Amino acid sequence: MKAITFIYGIIAYFIFFATFLYAAGFMGNLLVPKDIDTGPETSMTSALIINALLLSVFAVQHSLMARPAFKEWWVKLVGKAGERSTYVLFSSLALILLFWKWQPIKSTIWEVENETLRLVLTGVFLVGLLVVLLSTFMINHFSLFGLKQVYQNMMNQKETEEPFTTRFFYAFVRHPIMLGFLIMLWAVPTMTLGHLFFSIGSTLYIFIAVKYLEEKDLRNMIGKKYEDYQKKVPMLIPFIGWK
Repeated sequence: MKAITFIYGIIAYFIFFATFLYAAGFMGNLLVPKDIDTGPETSMTSALIINALLLSVFAVQHSLMARPAFKEWWVKLVGKAGERSTYVLFSSLALILLFWKWQPIKSTIWEVENETLRLVLTGVFLVGLLVVLLSTFMINHFSLFGLKQVYQNMMNQKETEEPFTTRFFYAFVRHPIMLGFLIMLWAVPTMTLGHLFFSIGSTLYIFIAVKYLEEKDLRNMIGKKYEDYQKKVPMLIPFIGWK
């Protein structure tokens, strides 16, 4: 059973990583068969309704399964070692559904025609991608995505908690992973109406989920140390003092 859980965790991780890379291409219109502006257009009303539902499926799954009360119940079904891998897998499946069924709305909001500026914006987008990836390693990439848990379970090792980290990017912003995604959402040389809808919806979700859900959970888990951290380090935007 432990070997099966380990294999399950490995599979979930690689599905996640492929989905993460595809998400970058999807948002940045880069090197994927179906990006955010690819495909036949339907009516605007239909596209907006379908896209809103797709974003809602991901938002509900991503937030609900991350809450401590849900985890406590879910662990009874999937086991403690496989809980994180299951969360990662379901998040990936929700994103895959979004990529598959996303309805493009191709009306152009802005388009940067200067090739140098287009390259600069694409470079900023890739910096956002790098911020996301590096931020996961500044805590514990393999714990964040479930590999550490399934490995320790297979090796009969006691599961260890990750220490609270305020180093590197986390010294400047409390949620650098989300900051990286915000950069990726907006640093694009061509912004269509469909892309704008995706960027606005995702940005609102990030701000609401982080401020009203994740921050609350972190205060409950870490206590005064996190409250002190909140007072010193901005939540999402470095240097502007918004706590």
